[in-house]
Parts: sequence; C-alpha cells; structure tokens
Amino acid sequence: MQPFFAQRFEKVEPSFIREILKVAANPEIISFAGGLPNPHLFPVKAIDQACQDVLREQGAAALQYATTEGFAPLRQYIADRYLSRHGMQVNPDNILITSGSQQALDLLGKVLVDEGQDLIIEEPGYLGAIQAFSVYQPNFKPITLGEEGLDLAALDALLEQGSSAKLLYGVPNFQNPSGVSYSRANREALAERLVRHELLMVEDDPYGELRFEGEHLPPIAKLAPHNTVLLGSFSKTVVPAFRLGWMLVPDWLRKKVTIAKQATDLHSNAFSQQVLHRFLTDNSLDAHLEKIKEVYGRQRAAMEAALTRHCPPGVSYTRPEGGMFLWLTLPSSVSAMALFDEAIKEKVAFVPGAPFYVRPEIQNTLRLSFSCVDEATTEEGIKRLCRALARML
Repeated sequence: MQPFFAQRFEKVEPSFIREILKVAANPEIISFAGGLPNPHLFPVKAIDQACQDVLREQGAAALQYATTEGFAPLRQYIADRYLSRHGMQVNPDNILITSGSQQALDLLGKVLVDEGQDLIIEEPGYLGAIQAFSVYQPNFKPITLGEEGLDLAALDALLEQGSSAKLLYGVPNFQNPSGVSYSRANREALAERLVRHELLMVEDDPYGELRFEGEHLPPIAKLAPHNTVLLGSFSKTVVPAFRLGWMLVPDWLRKKVTIAKQATDLHSNAFSQQVLHRFLTDNSLDAHLEKIKEVYGRQRAAMEAALTRHCPPGVSYTRPEGGMFLWLTLPSSVSAMALFDEAIKEKVAFVPGAPFYVRPEIQNTLRLSFSCVDEATTEEGIKRLCRALARML
C-alpha cells in the first residue's frame, strides 16, 4: 500500500548517534562515540543472585502485572537516597518509575508540550531530548551553555521578549554532550527565575552519582521543588538493559503523567524493578559507584593528557569532574562532520557536535566518551584523531 505517516513525524530525525554506532561496531575502530556505561563494571554476579532470590521468595507473584507508579519499595529507596544525599524530603508517591529517562521525556512531552509552543533547551543539548520533544513539534529556543551553566542573561532576554515557553530542559550535572556542570551560583539564580517566571524545568540527572572530583551540588529540584521535574536513571550506574529510570514530579503534575504512562505501557518492567531493588538492598550502591568513579576518573585523566600532548593549536576542550563525556571545540574553519570521515580512515570514531544543536550552522564541535576506553587505547585513539585533524588544518 501507499505509505502514510502522521504529520508530527515529518521532522523527527533518526538518532545520529545510533547510526554512528553501526560504523563504530567495527572491532578495528577505536570508538569514543557511544555514551555507554563500561560493561566490565556491571555487577553480573550480584544481579544473578538477586534474580534467584526474587524468584525463589516471590514465585509467580514476581511475574505478574504491577501498578503504573512502580514497585513501592524501589520508590521508597529512591526517596530515602534523596534524603541521605541531598537532605530532600521526598514523598515516594511523587516518584514514578519509567522505562529509562527517555520515556520520562516522552511522557512530559505528551502532557506539557503543545505544537508551536516555545521550549527552552541548552545549547548544545542532549540529542535524546531533542528527538523526544520533536515529536510534539515545539519551537525550540536554545540558550548557550557556558562553563558555569546556562547563560542567564540570554534566558532573561528571551523571557522578557514575551516567549510562550513554559518548559526548560537541562542536564545540570556533567551534561551530555559537553560534560559541563552548573555552578552553585548558577543553580540558585536559575531556581529563582523558574519561580519568578512560573517556568517548569525538566532537570535530567543520569550522571549526578558519577562525580569523581569536586563537591556534590544540590539539585535544582531542591531549590525550586514546585517548578522542577527531576529525572534519574539506574542505566548509567547499575544495569542499562533493565531500562529503569524515574521522575520526581510536583503534586500538581503527578496525576497527568500517571495517566499518560497508563496509556503508554501500563507499567515499566515489574520483574526488573524487584530484582533491582533486591540488588540495592543486599549490596552497597555507594561501594559499587566508587568502582565506577575510580575507573572513569582515570580514563578521563588519560584522555585529557593525550589531548594536551597531541592536539594541534586552536582546539579547546572541557574538563568534566564526573560523568562520561568531554567536548571539543575546533577552529571555526573545521567541520566536525568532515573530520569524522577522516577519522574513520584512521580507524577512530567520535560523535560530531552538529546533532546536539537545533541551529544547524554550528559545525565545529564534537563529543568524546571516555567511559569504555582504557588508558592505553585512549592514547592511541587520540593520536589517530589528532593525526586526522592535523591533515585537515
């Protein structure tokens, strides 16, 4: 038959990163492209034991349908952790378990985003959020992300111009793609603006637990709880395959997002939620995180050192204190897309920065992930990348 599609899907592009990962799958290629957790750090034995324990103790009940909001003990665990880490008094009833943070973005788009409405997003911004919100056809309003966080002067100018924006999306900790974190002062000033302008921020925090240096900073949700939806995920810290995340929503939003999830999938994987909770109960999450942070911190340092040794003049890069990514800015004359083709000839891959912008004219940036590449391989990979860059310069 003749293909036909909903109009809202006309401008939704495929994930550029997913397409690049197909190229990077070649075992001869050193890949800094995928934002993937390091599989050598997955707690395989402990998860195996948790599966057995849940099935042995719960039997058939562990395999039944469950509530839309999620496994109550897991939601309580998340609430307790916000209290112990950030001093936040969180009602577990305001936590909704989702199929990763990506589903949370989709649910918020369904409930909150009208076609043509302004939606404020960081620049560069997380590609998955751009893709998820694009389905609902907003008018993206990018605000530049600097070393301290969002450009507040640019945000003020946008809001004073009478923007229709009701929603702001950001990743304040070790942002994907840049690795930048909002400073304490930037968080406090942004929280004040959220309240004053009655803006709702979607505070996406998949990397906050992965700080390997510097001080932990408060979530913006602690500073403006009624104006923030705080997203979290176990994908970057425990098991990506479970696809379990959560959203902490204010009271006024809870019912609507629950209805949206009911209409989408009834509930997230209930067995995985029980297994994950058993793992978290029987093991120390903090001890597990220390192993991850030690490896990621070492590999980040190796990447920075290699860039310092091999990068041609005119290249700058961020120095993240946690997370999984580092961001390069090339001389303005160099296209990262063109560099990608040269780099593949050298058998090294990265993610060009263009897909992280809603403005197509920015072409001279790129993202490197250090999470899955050991120090020796990083040295060789950066050497290859800089060789390709030197040819272009």
